[in-house]
Amino acid sequence: MELRVEIEKRLPDFTLEVAFRAGGTPLGILGASGAGKTMMLRVIAGLDAPSRGRIELNGRALFDSARRTNLPARSRRIGMVFQHYALFPHLTVRGNIGFGVPQVSGPALKNRVAAEIEQLHLAGLEDRYPHELSGGQQQRVALARALATDPAALLLDEPLSALDPHLRSQVERQLGETLARYSGPALFVSHNLEEVYRLCPELLVLSAGRVAAFGPKEEIFSRPPNLAVARLTGCKNFSRARRIDTNHIEALDWGVALRVNEAEPVAPARIAIRAHHIRFSEPGVSGAGVSNGANAANTFPCWIASRNETPFRTTLYLRLNAPPAGAGDYHLQAEIFKDRFSEMESWPQPWRVHLDPARVFLLPD
Repeated sequence: MELRVEIEKRLPDFTLEVAFRAGGTPLGILGASGAGKTMMLRVIAGLDAPSRGRIELNGRALFDSARRTNLPARSRRIGMVFQHYALFPHLTVRGNIGFGVPQVSGPALKNRVAAEIEQLHLAGLEDRYPHELSGGQQQRVALARALATDPAALLLDEPLSALDPHLRSQVERQLGETLARYSGPALFVSHNLEEVYRLCPELLVLSAGRVAAFGPKEEIFSRPPNLAVARLTGCKNFSRARRIDTNHIEALDWGVALRVNEAEPVAPARIAIRAHHIRFSEPGVSGAGVSNGANAANTFPCWIASRNETPFRTTLYLRLNAPPAGAGDYHLQAEIFKDRFSEMESWPQPWRVHLDPARVFLLPD
């Protein structure tokens, strides 16, 4: 099972130009709004045509500009789940799931629809119409409809974004079970980094219509290849960089010199660290390998310029080496769980912050 894509499509603001392969494990698609994610799915599904290129699914050409091949969407055997589900309002759950199943009727169609109803936990809802369903139920009907056609590839365009947080969590688990059973290529578009990370072993990152990164998720998150990918994967802390020697970099915007584990052959343009990788040492206590000594590698005094909270996390805006002049005078963002912050809140400032050399990464120009 393999989907091969190598296409170009001219758009008003840029040219969508992508090349990749997807196999039997879900491929997560990340990118900023307007990066070309949805258009790429539409081109693969046959809802839009590229300017040139080739799309091949399990050895069968779906589109080939050189040979003037362009199969219609109904002939491509591709199931697509849209962001807002696109259910037919005049059809019941049973009717929506059975719609478009090719060359199947009578008992065979009834059995296939029943199988998807069971797999997606829709029993008891067969005769309801879309307006009688919750958002999570509608999403599962849309997924069941896509799978009932026995697709050779599955495309999911922000399938969970319209759900409230509780439903989103429930349906994500169901989607994970479905994708684990599905053996064909599956492309999953989402703006939610954690969602993509949980569901997809591999990632493709789009930036202005081009592939900015492609590969195993752990590699892309731990060592982004450039600034655009680092930002799209949630990194918030960047500084212009100047190499001091093989293992030391000056972070120009943070005003500190840092030890790094990477020995890049060329001088980096920036140095970065993720907010949740920043660590603190308790005053007077040495822990987790972080010394309180003034000369400990990558350990600096810091003051809190400001902070904000979500229900479970606290973001701290930190200034290194000197007290801040105001709330906007900070170098780094650190994210910690609120129960941890409640333990730290009474510590006298300055605190000591540690930037682990193994967590710091360098970015080219």
